[in-house]
Amino acid sequence: MARDRSERRADEVTGEFDLIDRIRARARGRPDVILGIGDDAALLQVPAGKQLAVTMDALNAGVHFPAETGAADIGWKALAVNLSDLAAMGAQPAWCTLSLSLPLAEEAWIDAFLDGFLELAQRHEVALVGGDTTRGPLSVCVTAHGFVDAGKALRRDGAEPGDDLWVSGTLGDAAGALAQRRVGRAIDPALRSRLDRPFPRLPLGLSLVGFASAAIDVSDGLLADAGHLCARSGVGAEIDVAALPSSAALRAAFDADALRTLQATGGDDYELCFSAPPQARAAVEAASDRTGTPVTRIGRIVEGDGVRVLLADGSEWRPANAGYEHFG
Repeated sequence: MARDRSERRADEVTGEFDLIDRIRARARGRPDVILGIGDDAALLQVPAGKQLAVTMDALNAGVHFPAETGAADIGWKALAVNLSDLAAMGAQPAWCTLSLSLPLAEEAWIDAFLDGFLELAQRHEVALVGGDTTRGPLSVCVTAHGFVDAGKALRRDGAEPGDDLWVSGTLGDAAGALAQRRVGRAIDPALRSRLDRPFPRLPLGLSLVGFASAAIDVSDGLLADAGHLCARSGVGAEIDVAALPSSAALRAAFDADALRTLQATGGDDYELCFSAPPQARAAVEAASDRTGTPVTRIGRIVEGDGVRVLLADGSEWRPANAGYEHFG
């Protein structure tokens, strides 16, 4: 039931168009945005010789972020998870749209949300060009657009037997923060930062174009996402569990068994998992150095299907699940 106008809070935006105007006033443009926020559709110019990469992710309160998460962190993460998809395609981000469902349109919350969202957008020269606002449960849906040279996009279907399998950064930190929260432990600030503000690996993704054979971002868990890459490529993979990179904060907070599970299946890492032929190892390491992004060789692509995780003695480790499933 709609509330009477007299019940509106003093800090609540007075209407949908006021909310849109508040967002438009803070959004920055780009020369390739012919018409942005304020019309029935945006008009955008794709450069000659480029293909347009488009991705969309929705974040819902209590599913993709804890209910107590700050508005600025929600704004940052809503864009970051989409930019991570573009990074996995080797695409240069350009534009985004934002669909925002809010139980209340509070000025302070909206301004804080935009602080986080637009901070990341400005870092990567992404223009907010449109979207939608509505009243409802807290939910944020972003569509991001990027450019890639025609025929040069990184895809999931190019891995070949004999390729190395790599991952960027460290694994398990965000899942570690959620694990601490579930049992009522104090959440380590370093782990919470990885949960709330993941850094999309755009510079690395762009640098891998031309020699990486396949790539995917790690959102649902390393084993789950590596499995998606293998399925699309028609290959299998063997991963050395001892090679999985971890942060000092995660190692200090969890024992060896829990650490292994968080790294392999936890998800919410937004790192890049990619394959490349062995002769490209020097190029991978050069891309890592050039972009300041650590990378670790964690296994190899093999004939067959599925992902096998090997312990130091060569035996296979089988976790309870490979990663997060929305409808599992």
